[in-house]
Amino acid sequence: MPFAAALSEHPLATHAVGEVVGEVLERLGEAPDLAVLFVAAPHTGAIEDIASAVRQLLRPKVMIGCTAGTIVGVDREVEDHPAISLWAGRIPTVEAHRLAAERTADGAVITGFPAALPDDAEAIIVLADPFSFPAGELLDGLREQVGVDLPVVGGLASAARGPGGNRLVLDGHVVTDGAIAVVIGGVGVATVVSQGCRPIGDPMVVTSSDGTMIKELAGRNALERVQEVLRALPPDDVVLAQQGLHLGCVIDERKATFARGDFLIRNVLGADPNTGAVAVGDEVEVGATVQLQVRDADSADEDLRDLLYARSADGVLLFTCNGRGTHLFGQEDHDAQVVSDYLGRIPLAGMSCAGELGPVGGRSFLHGFTASMLLLCDR
Repeated sequence: MPFAAALSEHPLATHAVGEVVGEVLERLGEAPDLAVLFVAAPHTGAIEDIASAVRQLLRPKVMIGCTAGTIVGVDREVEDHPAISLWAGRIPTVEAHRLAAERTADGAVITGFPAALPDDAEAIIVLADPFSFPAGELLDGLREQVGVDLPVVGGLASAARGPGGNRLVLDGHVVTDGAIAVVIGGVGVATVVSQGCRPIGDPMVVTSSDGTMIKELAGRNALERVQEVLRALPPDDVVLAQQGLHLGCVIDERKATFARGDFLIRNVLGADPNTGAVAVGDEVEVGATVQLQVRDADSADEDLRDLLYARSADGVLLFTCNGRGTHLFGQEDHDAQVVSDYLGRIPLAGMSCAGELGPVGGRSFLHGFTASMLLLCDR
């Protein structure tokens, strides 16, 4: 198998590095094409030494890394404790780029990405700092620049609550801002993006909107339509809606019917009782089909299992929201264990994120409360 992964929970960084590098060397050998390093927040102060040691011992062609609140390995999600997870693979095409964002009056200009991608490019892995890099604008820019929607999978660092606290690794450099993008090719890839929501009510067409404010749904006051759906719900779903109501926006309007996986999920932020407009966490155009959604542990579990059913892979990178884990499921290791249940105990590494990147309906988006995965297969 051309992939390997290892996880160490040893509190001493030097010892943890020895454990993960030793296991990867044993399974894969030295000089892999790509190494991906995930380091828990308690090890942030030592990340320069950690990255240097991994690079010297493993000698990868390209190495990237990130700090996070939760570190993921096979069957394991280590929350708020010291941990290092290392993933490595032999991949024919690997190109890494350090990205930065320059603010302008019209938004942000992303610099550092190449003008053209390799002919065999299959996917892009992105690790970014949430305080200094607009990942959503990167996705928009890539669509315009590349002309095709290559899957973009990754996440925003989650080790810090303020600017300058996260760390990103690119080969021998450790930085506190911007992003890292890695283009991979010559390997089989697939993606799984589990947003964890369940539709309620019926789909409706947006008949009037202004940016993020939906004024009318199916020709009527939007707030009245939402209240109508909520009144028809069973008591348990009403409680879920009160805890957090979401809106699913259909990605492919050509479909005759819509189910899980057809929606891009965004939060319902509130409503104006005077105008009846409903505010959501993204712009919604007139003519879009939308459906209200709720999320709980059962829905998120079912959604993830549904999407992984009958899948196969030789290696996985997992980017899961820092609002999942024990916060959502009330148990440790949920997402990592479900992946192993369906794909087997294949090389797996990842982290919790302050925002996840992954494709829905053929287009990549920035998500929340999502488990986004890049599945790799040896060709």
